[in-house]
Amino acid sequence: MSILNVTNLSHGFGDRAIFEDVSFRLLAGEHIGLVGANGEGKSTFFNIITGSLMPDEGKVEWAKNVKAGYLDQHAVLKPGMTIRSVLEDAFSELYELEEKMNRLYETMGDMEEDAMNQAMEEAGMLSELLNQHDFYNISPKVEEVAHALGLYELGLDKDVTELSGGYRTKLLLGKLLLSKPEILLLDEPTNYLDTEHIEWLKRYLNEYENAFILISHDVPFLNSVVNIIYNMENKKLERYVGDYDHFVEVHEMQKAQTLAAYNKQQQEIKELKDFVARNKARVATRNMAMSRQKKLDKMDVIELAAEKPKPEFKFKDDRASSRVVVDTEDLVIGYDKPLSKTIKLHIEYGDKVLIRGANGIGKTTLLKSILGIIPSISGKAGLGDYTSPGYFEQELSGDGENTCIDEIWNEFPSYTQYEVRSALAKCGLTTKHIESKIKVLSGGEQAKVRLCKLMQKPSNVLILDEPTNHLDVDAKASLKEAIKAYKGTVIMVCHEPEFYEDLGVRVVDFSEFSLLA
Repeated sequence: MSILNVTNLSHGFGDRAIFEDVSFRLLAGEHIGLVGANGEGKSTFFNIITGSLMPDEGKVEWAKNVKAGYLDQHAVLKPGMTIRSVLEDAFSELYELEEKMNRLYETMGDMEEDAMNQAMEEAGMLSELLNQHDFYNISPKVEEVAHALGLYELGLDKDVTELSGGYRTKLLLGKLLLSKPEILLLDEPTNYLDTEHIEWLKRYLNEYENAFILISHDVPFLNSVVNIIYNMENKKLERYVGDYDHFVEVHEMQKAQTLAAYNKQQQEIKELKDFVARNKARVATRNMAMSRQKKLDKMDVIELAAEKPKPEFKFKDDRASSRVVVDTEDLVIGYDKPLSKTIKLHIEYGDKVLIRGANGIGKTTLLKSILGIIPSISGKAGLGDYTSPGYFEQELSGDGENTCIDEIWNEFPSYTQYEVRSALAKCGLTTKHIESKIKVLSGGEQAKVRLCKLMQKPSNVLILDEPTNHLDVDAKASLKEAIKAYKGTVIMVCHEPEFYEDLGVRVVDFSEFSLLA
């Protein structure tokens, strides 16, 4: 049974086309991975099928009475809301039914016999409906999901405005999963989950009986949970049965076949044109030349898709710093109150250090304390002598109104326009991206702009906070090579073992220091 049908979809922003005559279908029980390079339009596709964005052309048709759930990372969480209340809100319709049932029971004493019998019958139906939906087990369900996503330890009565970005996302994901829609729409959920909770989400999705569409650049995660791949490339959407690795194998084979057919056809075109040029003026061979010209005119010429520019990240090395880069003394980090026990951290020049631990326990706060952005509660943090740090933050600061060109130019005003454009192009951004405002770019494209800024300034200490979030497969591969080639010190927070395991990193488990772990 088809749950969702998208036909002849076309959409663009200004003169930049995103989709051209795209079709898509979702069948009951399908677990779909929606993949493609940064900026191909995956999140835009989600916005169109959820009704948040109207397409320029085409139809989006949902089956009747289908409940779709979308992981909306921009949902409003107001002061006074608790972790428990947000998770219980997944069952808001059932709570409304209970309230209706209770009102019936409360008013029965004042009713005439016929009205009371009718009210009892209605209340009985509502009670049966609540039982069918396991209403009286909501609290255990909420606690189970809270435990699984690491929210329970914070206290279910904690005000949501006190949550970090990672915990906020876990809370919204938990609410979505509890609501059990017929279709889940998940846009890069693993970006904000640590290893333990990614494993839990894997198990959940593998056991999930309904359909889901998952946008992700996390290849091992995709391979473990999807059975259909839709690849978004060059304004088209192609369907492949199987996991991500199988898709890559088939896709590469198709590209090779298309290239072979293209080369064969180009050779034929060259020979036909050559024959026509040599024989059209001769009376004896004019008819043969005309025949070959007709063949040329009717030929369906194969066109190769334009290759997307692949990013080439490379960090500029500054002169070596002092031997000791970080050596904490009785360090306790936090804001109004401590987030950590005493932290002991010793890092020397050339070390590559991975700081690991669950979201929201203070890893970003530690990085900012080392950089001096946030003062420590007590003790000493900070960098050693002759250090010139480069810092990659999780999110882009500012309102996003700048174009990519302005974003680089404002920080490096001595650059010519050619130098700015070349720097952005090396990070895999096309001319249309470069001239767009930051706020209309995808998360991956925004990350590439931030990496571009980082690449322009020589440094001897790189401090990277979740640098792989949103990046596509090619960008991650290039970033890994850039880190390997970097001569200075690297201090990194990352939740993707397949990215950091062969970088020769020393792992620091921050949960040993955190009061929130």
